[in-house]
Amino acid sequence: MRDAHLVALDIDGTTITHEGELRERVRLAVRRVADAGHHVVIATGRSVLGTLPILTELGLDQGYAVCSNGAVTIALDPEHPSGYEVLEAVTFDPGPALELLRGAWPDAVVAVEDLGVGFKVSAPFPDPLEGVVTVVPWEELLADPVTRVTFRSPTGTSEDFTKLAERIGLHGVNYAVGFSAWLDINPEGVSKGSALELVRRRLGVQPMHTLAVGDQRNDVEMLRWAARGVAMGNAPEEVKAVADEVTEDVYADGLALVLDSLPGRRGREVAAP
Repeated sequence: MRDAHLVALDIDGTTITHEGELRERVRLAVRRVADAGHHVVIATGRSVLGTLPILTELGLDQGYAVCSNGAVTIALDPEHPSGYEVLEAVTFDPGPALELLRGAWPDAVVAVEDLGVGFKVSAPFPDPLEGVVTVVPWEELLADPVTRVTFRSPTGTSEDFTKLAERIGLHGVNYAVGFSAWLDINPEGVSKGSALELVRRRLGVQPMHTLAVGDQRNDVEMLRWAARGVAMGNAPEEVKAVADEVTEDVYADGLALVLDSLPGRRGREVAAP
């Protein structure tokens, strides 16, 4: 398909609801776009293990996915024992960031990603994490380079963590605050946008044929990277401000409205059912 687009989709709050529901209209829209010859690339803050079930629900078993906010890029391969191959995993020394975060919020818990396995955590985590979750001494959290550090509090808010990150001065890393008191820290210069640019070059897609849809602060670089960056209606105002357009929220199938505007195999819009 000569005008094939790279279609980058966030998961939570964009492709699925905050309750984890993949709405049927969205699922069908993603399927139509992929069947029309476009390159659907999931780009998420989730780990690889957390991304795979969504790929299965969407019927995507080939192509690429960007995980851990851009630190990990995988090539999907149904013939591979795991169903995928890690193409790139960018790591960093978590020590300096963790020392700044230690004691910065009374009940906060730290998790470091153990790629392909799960997470090591400083205490029982308040939210479900994918894979094997192991409580370890603080020193073990610092022991090895990691793709991502997550800092989470069950009592704070996203506004609290935005102010906290500014106050303690996180330097030499890339970070994003989620819709709750959830702070993800990645290697400096790494984002969904940086990883997607590498995927775009692998696929040979023209920059003008890039579309990205997301709803949170970790989507900002991706929305700026895309020729057409679309924020969900449920996105914070600072995310909407960097987008080229804003669609309906996740509960009104805003993603499906965007996908239905893409050209089909013969240059027509992809028809909705």
